[in-house]
Amino acid sequence: MAAVQSGLGFPKRHRLGTFLAVLGPGLVVMLADTDVGSVITAAQSGAQWGYRLLLLQLVLMPILYVVQELTVRLGIFTGKGHGELISETFGKHWAYVSVTGLSIASAGALLTEFSGLAGVSELFGLPRALGVVLGASALWLIVITGSYRRVERIALIFGAFEVVFFGIAWAAHPDMGSLLHGLTQVELGNHNYMMLVAANIGAVIMPWMIFYQQSAVADKGLRPADYPHARWDTAIGSVITQLIMAAVLIATAATIGLSNPNAPLNTVQQLSEAITPFLGTVWGHIVFSLGIIGAGMIAAIVATLAAAWGWGEVTGFKHSLEYHPKDAPWFYGIYTLVLLAGAVAVIFIPNLVSLDIAVEVMNALLLPLVLGFLIALAVKALPGEHRLRGWYFWLVLALGGASAGLGLFGGITSIPGL
Repeated sequence: MAAVQSGLGFPKRHRLGTFLAVLGPGLVVMLADTDVGSVITAAQSGAQWGYRLLLLQLVLMPILYVVQELTVRLGIFTGKGHGELISETFGKHWAYVSVTGLSIASAGALLTEFSGLAGVSELFGLPRALGVVLGASALWLIVITGSYRRVERIALIFGAFEVVFFGIAWAAHPDMGSLLHGLTQVELGNHNYMMLVAANIGAVIMPWMIFYQQSAVADKGLRPADYPHARWDTAIGSVITQLIMAAVLIATAATIGLSNPNAPLNTVQQLSEAITPFLGTVWGHIVFSLGIIGAGMIAAIVATLAAAWGWGEVTGFKHSLEYHPKDAPWFYGIYTLVLLAGAVAVIFIPNLVSLDIAVEVMNALLLPLVLGFLIALAVKALPGEHRLRGWYFWLVLALGGASAGLGLFGGITSIPGL
């Protein structure tokens, strides 16, 4: 086989049907990347710092693609999930270290997604537990009764709700002069600014994304011939997800960022009221809620499945959506347990926004571990002609190192007293 090229290139087969058949893992994981925690992080960024963190959203596009493309390469050319490859390449001990980090990140993600659903319930005057219970029940039924393809299609439907944030940003009528000026400003010496830098980096690369996409590629049965299409799937998704983040940031920067940047944003209701007044109270709440529900549901599917896949790959129990629950009880059992734990915890956690940002900072602190394993696998576990090497290896290493370093620096400096 020919060596893998570092650039995207164009698929040799231009048939739309072929591309649509491959489309899915990349787009799902990227839309899940813009989860409730990411949306709230972007909203806080715009409210507190105007457009000064907008450039970061654009810079993170190629970094996100480069990282997730490696999961595509590993999944297609080995046919194995991330945890399984770590176990085979570096041993069980390191596999358990990796899946433990995955579990922490997945648990944090579930807390943020369910916090969003709880906030939507409160937005309409309903008990927060109602939104959590309905969301958890739907998530359980979607996975327990479906094949991989069915779960993927439902996830994409939820992800499509996120396009409402583009409309909200447009309706906010941002001033282009202020926007362009904000692209040139940074506040690297400011404690709060660096916390949001770390949170934004942590919001773009998360352990459960890496585990999910590699496992999804393997579970979907993509072959080496599908690789060009799968890369485009990932590239398109990486652009869309960061544009959604930018849209949320612009919406808050153009509204509350101008009128009251120090206003409390401790609940989903406060965020909605801050950025949607120009849509009217009722329609503003409905539109914003659709975006939050879409972001929360698709991310919950991805994060929870990633945990179930990861533990299955490391321990060896059956771990595919193509199995009936009776044939893969541990896989579906872990999925159910993670859902229940996240749902119960959120019902008793009051400060939703602070929780979300803390989770994204935690993701940033986990980046060295996550990216270290990913790059090492791309060098050691792939067949020779597809391994990460040459100038592209150094590019990936530089981008990954810079992201991990900046996220780590921002996360540490955001800790009070340091």
